[in-house]
Amino acid sequence: MRWRASSLFLVLSTLAASPLIAQTGSPGITRDNNSSMLSTSAVPSDAAAADAAPADLALTDAAPANAAPRDINQSIYYRNKTELSTEVGYLPFNVPLIFDFLVGSAYTTWPLKYTLVPTITSLRWHVSGINGRSVLRGSWDFTFSFAATAIPSGPETHYFAFDYGIRRNFIPRNWRVVPYYEMRGGIGYINAKGPDGVLYAQGQDLTFTLMVGSGVRWNLNPKYSLEFGATYMHVSNAYLSQPKYQDYGINVWGPLVGFNMRLGKPKKP
Repeated sequence: MRWRASSLFLVLSTLAASPLIAQTGSPGITRDNNSSMLSTSAVPSDAAAADAAPADLALTDAAPANAAPRDINQSIYYRNKTELSTEVGYLPFNVPLIFDFLVGSAYTTWPLKYTLVPTITSLRWHVSGINGRSVLRGSWDFTFSFAATAIPSGPETHYFAFDYGIRRNFIPRNWRVVPYYEMRGGIGYINAKGPDGVLYAQGQDLTFTLMVGSGVRWNLNPKYSLEFGATYMHVSNAYLSQPKYQDYGINVWGPLVGFNMRLGKPKKP
């Protein structure tokens, strides 16, 4: 009888405490509004939580399945990047002016042959990031250059010029070796020997430059790169010396190598 009274007291005490438990939000115990019966919600044990933790952590650290792989060239070709560039060429091959058909001149070379060895120091300014699609994907950069050219073969001995250039880089994803095409033009000074009576030499000291070239840029890392290519170089005075002195011009091409170094801090990720 005593045992039954104690059991009844325990049940009544539990029933009286259950509304308070439900209001305070104690975990694991709820009360059914339609019944006086108690139910317990499933509460994971410490062992189950420990087992679930590694799976949750792995899910958090994993990259999204549809994320595109990172392109290393995004840290090399970006807008407003500046570089110091030095290039050296050896141009022994004499050819006709490539624009002879536009000026009505004879498409020929002259008996006097030249060899030019330009050393070009440039500030390279990347004016765009990577844009375009497929084989046209790439970027643009401008160059502002001072060129000192030795003339080991020819009546003149030296030529100095200030040049402006534009280049298109063709940039496949994650390629470290990137092809390019460029054009440059400028104004300069040559120690002309035409006025001294040398046939086929240059007619005056003030001259103009046109350069057209192509090659590849090998990016060693985001700061340093090497270049290997070929370039065509034209020097003439745009007929300013005529009719007193004939403007024969110089038209040569050959290999060119270069080195680029980033100026300033790297691009922020």
